[in-house]
Amino acid sequence: MKTIVAALFLMISLPALAQRAYIVTKDSVDGGKIFKGKVTFENLEKEPSFTWFTKGKEEYTPADKSISLLKFYLRQYSIIVFMGTWCDDSHNILPKLAKVLDYAGYPIAQVTMYGVDRAKTTTGNEQRNYQITNVPTIILFKDNQESGRITETVKTSVEADLAAIIEQEMASQQPH
Repeated sequence: MKTIVAALFLMISLPALAQRAYIVTKDSVDGGKIFKGKVTFENLEKEPSFTWFTKGKEEYTPADKSISLLKFYLRQYSIIVFMGTWCDDSHNILPKLAKVLDYAGYPIAQVTMYGVDRAKTTTGNEQRNYQITNVPTIILFKDNQESGRITETVKTSVEADLAAIIEQEMASQQPH
């Protein structure tokens, strides 16, 4: 009977555990929440203390020129993001990225995003596979090959930098 009860408890509790792929810890520097592991834009949006995300997304308007290119080509790429919920650069860039992806019609569910702690580690050490040294890092992949990345800051804007990666790859594929 104990075995049946234990098995039943395990079956009921496993889906609840599987719903969150990240852990939440308290930042020893500023007392804020650190999300570590696989996270989504929705996770960031739903956290009441992350007003930076909602406000940043509402206030940003992407440039039309770059969005036109992204609407046409970005779906050919997969995107992996490493970010820190404690990081000012992530606070600046992540809401803009979410807005750009919305404007470009990119399927947000296809973005793989990892929250890192201040040591830049994830729960599964995914940062090692991608040589993450700074956050945020936004990596574009096409055909399982890295096409380019935005690391820590943007040169022009999120949308222009993403468009530049795509344009550079397209130029390199042209016959010379």
